[in-house]
Amino acid sequence: MNISITDRFRVEDAAELYGLDGWGRRYFAISPEGRLQFQPEGQPDRQIDVCTVVETLRERGFSAPVLLRFPQALGTQVDTLAGAFAAAINEYNYCSTYRPVFPIKVNHQRSVVEGLLRFGQRHSLGLEVGSRSELMLAAALDTPKDSLIICNGFKDAEYLATASIASRLGKRVIVVIEKPFELEPLLALARDGKPIPQLGFRLRLQARGSGMWEKSGGFASKFGLTTAELVDCLGQLKEHGLLDAVRLLHFHIGSQVTEIRKIKAAVEEATRVYSRVCKLGIEVRYLDVGGGLGIDYDGSRTSSDASVNYSVQEYANDVVFGISEVCEQENVPHPIIVSESGRMLAAHHSMLVTDVRGVISGVEQSPPRLAGNEHQIVKDLDEIYREMTVKNFRETYHDGLEYRDQMHSLFRLGMLGLEDRALAERLFFAIAVRAVAHSKTAKFVADEFLELETKLQDKYICNFSVFQSLPDHWALDQLFPVMPIHRLDEPPTRRASLVDITCDSDGEIDKFVDPRKIKGALDLHPVINGQPYYLGFMLVGAYQETMGDLHNLFGCVHDFSVELDRNGEVRTTHTSTGETAAETLRCFGYSGSDLIEQVETRLQEAARADDMSPEEATGLAESYRRQLGLYTYLDK
Repeated sequence: MNISITDRFRVEDAAELYGLDGWGRRYFAISPEGRLQFQPEGQPDRQIDVCTVVETLRERGFSAPVLLRFPQALGTQVDTLAGAFAAAINEYNYCSTYRPVFPIKVNHQRSVVEGLLRFGQRHSLGLEVGSRSELMLAAALDTPKDSLIICNGFKDAEYLATASIASRLGKRVIVVIEKPFELEPLLALARDGKPIPQLGFRLRLQARGSGMWEKSGGFASKFGLTTAELVDCLGQLKEHGLLDAVRLLHFHIGSQVTEIRKIKAAVEEATRVYSRVCKLGIEVRYLDVGGGLGIDYDGSRTSSDASVNYSVQEYANDVVFGISEVCEQENVPHPIIVSESGRMLAAHHSMLVTDVRGVISGVEQSPPRLAGNEHQIVKDLDEIYREMTVKNFRETYHDGLEYRDQMHSLFRLGMLGLEDRALAERLFFAIAVRAVAHSKTAKFVADEFLELETKLQDKYICNFSVFQSLPDHWALDQLFPVMPIHRLDEPPTRRASLVDITCDSDGEIDKFVDPRKIKGALDLHPVINGQPYYLGFMLVGAYQETMGDLHNLFGCVHDFSVELDRNGEVRTTHTSTGETAAETLRCFGYSGSDLIEQVETRLQEAARADDMSPEEATGLAESYRRQLGLYTYLDK
């Protein structure tokens, strides 16, 4: 639908409209020319023009969609997290240190994991793994000497063997027991005279998190030991003389915890358990507070599912103070604090940029002109449209609904022609648009007209797959900031939802971030024929790539790393080329060469049967072979 912006539109208005000062604080800005800027180090004097990067890639033959990574933002986030804990440790005179850990599951991409390890070297950043495959990766990577490898997830003998290899490579490996049955393979190693790794135990706390992943904590959670199970496991280790292997206690109350009070409660409960275990004579060195440190996707700084009501510094302060207070009460040593803050470390560093390929207009907003010989139902709807005023719009809109239903009944009975049905539909939509416009003059807009406005809005067709690039939106209704990356000095006069190019009605984004409420439409500019219109999806660096799927065989997108050198020059590095049709087909057992052979055989048979010329058959075969090697998304 059209929207009216009467005052002069400024880039400051765009920043407010799209919420940059909330979710985009520190990393995003808009240039005077109306182009989105990324500040990878959080410094306004060192910016990257996102649209210029995309335009340059297009000139090099890499069309949208494209994933842009800003590795320096990884370093900024690591420094922010470690700096927050350093400040808290200093403020509260905490008598130990902090060790950050990155859960590999958050983003498996090599450039991300190795980038975090490089930037995190000075902070002894370690890794968390949840499977044997992830552990094999961590064992081979160049991790800081005094960093940790935290081994979570279900474990078997092969998992433990891999942990042993990592330990022999000089890694500081801690195997975390999450279920009682995981202890037996370790005891078997000890009975056979073999060394066992350092151990940790995951606690199943009574405290729960908040937000979409709340079920990760509490009594019914999937992982963790109850108090009784913990005591039993410690007893078994004591019987085998293995208590000195216990080095860590761990808890996790869920990802993206939205309320700081939930974190404080969990820290207090876990530290109390830590204190009592220490009093059993067990030298526990680490308290791993798990994940949960959230990010503000909608900029509201509230406890909504898309936000958090605390800052990184407040999180660090409450963790450090909470542990310190209980330890002082219990007179036990302050443990080394470990956190697995993957979302906070990775989310900001990447954005998806795609282009709009078309617009599905909501409705025609002006009524048709009548010739006078139309069906009576058409004339009645025309009269309703012309008689609607700001005073009677509710009543006349409801009359329009009634006549619309009558029109459909007449058509089903064969008493209305196709042309008259088309005229009636156009008139009804004109009535609906006028009713929505009049409803906005009321002090309170009825839900009926808010819903009607949503139904009438445009749909912008975007060249990407929700299932591949934003799976959490499809699966969980996770909100991500979305906005144009250019034309931000122009007033956006359209409101629309976004649909992808998959053949699935779920491939739509119709919920958008806003500091005050979730919006059902995004403010956009009219698409100009012959000119690309680019949209950016922000904060997508956590989980989205790992969990994306191949719905309709749309594959991974082009992937580039973008950095600023010391002189402020932009350096773009090609990380990976987007998948071709042949590559996505291979994932499901189809060989490109086999497919080519089958097509060529059928074309040759058609040529022999004189259904086509040999030259046409050859040309079609070459075209098929070429198309197998093309990007799975729409071409330029």
